[in-house]
Amino acid sequence: MQYALLIYGDEAAANAASPEEQKQVMDAYWAYEAWLAEKGIKRGGEALQDTVQATTVTVQEGKTLTTDGPFAETKEQLGGFYLVECDNLDEAIEAAARCPGARFGGTIEVRPVIDFSQEAPQ
Repeated sequence: MQYALLIYGDEAAANAASPEEQKQVMDAYWAYEAWLAEKGIKRGGEALQDTVQATTVTVQEGKTLTTDGPFAETKEQLGGFYLVECDNLDEAIEAAARCPGARFGGTIEVRPVIDFSQEAPQ
C-alpha cells in the first residue's frame, strides 16, 4: 500500500537556521534518502517552496478566486512529502519516524493513498 508522509515544520525557524544547522538537516535528509533507497520503498517525494510562494484557489459561484499564500494560518507549514510503498501502517510509521523532519522539530503525517486503479469504472 502507498502512504504519503507529509512533512510539517516551522518554516520561519528553518529559514533562520545557521548554514551549519541547515547542512546538518540536509545531511540527515541525504542519509534518509539512502535508507529509503536501500529499503526500496520510495515512490516519490519533493520539498516545497515556502508558503509565501503558495497560491490558494477557490471557486465561488462559478468564479475562480486566488489568494497569495496558504489558506489557513498555522504554526507548522507543509514543507514537503514522500510517497512510500509499505507492507502496512507499522512500516510506514517506521519510515515517518526516520524522516529528519520528525527529529528536527516538525511532525510527519502518515496518510494512506487511495488506489483508484482498483476501482471499477461506472
